[in-house]
Amino acid sequence: MAPIKRIVSKQLGELLLEKGIINEAQLEKALKIQKEKGGLIGQILVILGYAKEEEIAQVLTVQYGFPYLPLESYEISPDAIKLIPENVAKQYNLIAIDRIGSLLTISMSNPLNIQAVEDIEMLTGCNIQVFISTMSDVSNAIKKYYSKK
Repeated sequence: MAPIKRIVSKQLGELLLEKGIINEAQLEKALKIQKEKGGLIGQILVILGYAKEEEIAQVLTVQYGFPYLPLESYEISPDAIKLIPENVAKQYNLIAIDRIGSLLTISMSNPLNIQAVEDIEMLTGCNIQVFISTMSDVSNAIKKYYSKK
């Protein structure tokens, strides 16, 4: 898989500031927590209650060009689900959406996780198309579709 290129060179925090989703003080607090404990800045902002998951996902869409896919009312292909074991889906917080020929569409909460995408390519033998969804959307879809097995 080719390295992921930013469409917009600004950091996630800067874009959230510009859109008025968070303020400078909130960003500073989140960055301090990230420096101390690690983690993704978007997740930290959500945990602190400063931003909604959807807002983070939509800004990542602007930043990297991944299409945003809310999964709540999306009907996922049972054949696509079978391609990725449940433990792998949970580990990377991703779910297979659809397969057309050798193209597998997945949705994940962290589309910047190149290792996850490469692992799915190796596991399935498919080329991967990535959509972004919120962490909750993906987790709920995993519960819904893998519990049917």
